Amino acid sequence: MFRSMRSKKKEITPDQITKLLVEERRGVLSVNGDDEYPYGVPVSYFYDPDNQTIYFHGAFAGYKAEALKRCDKVCFTVYGNETIKDLEWAPYMQSVIAFGRCRPIQDRTEAMARLKQLAMKYFIDEGEADETMAKYGKGAQVYSIEIET
Repeated sequence: MFRSMRSKKKEITPDQITKLLVEERRGVLSVNGDDEYPYGVPVSYFYDPDNQTIYFHGAFAGYKAEALKRCDKVCFTVYGNETIKDLEWAPYMQSVIAFGRCRPIQDRTEAMARLKQLAMKYFIDEGEADETMAKYGKGAQVYSIEIET
């Protein structure tokens, strides 16, 4: 169903994949957009390696939410560890492209727990994360991407 990587020598290990997904701060969520055009949008995210699930937040309404209601199949791309070598025309980097199903988390207790995990990836201070969640959390829809490959 999914293609294997063409250039096997550039393939990274499962441990490198996990490290990249855990440590990088932004990913690109690609959905099936209007008129069959793909729509890719950068998002902040949290990766749970135990469940192989990616979590992000967004609004309850809007382009992304509407696209996900129409079709839950998504592609999520993360890249990093960029290095530039002398006399080379292109930078070297690692990337992960995950395919899966994306759904809104309906249970608000679970959604807020996942939002807290996401917030702690970006806030140094837990108190600051809690204040921000108290202020904006009610308006946040939390989504999960169950990775298929």
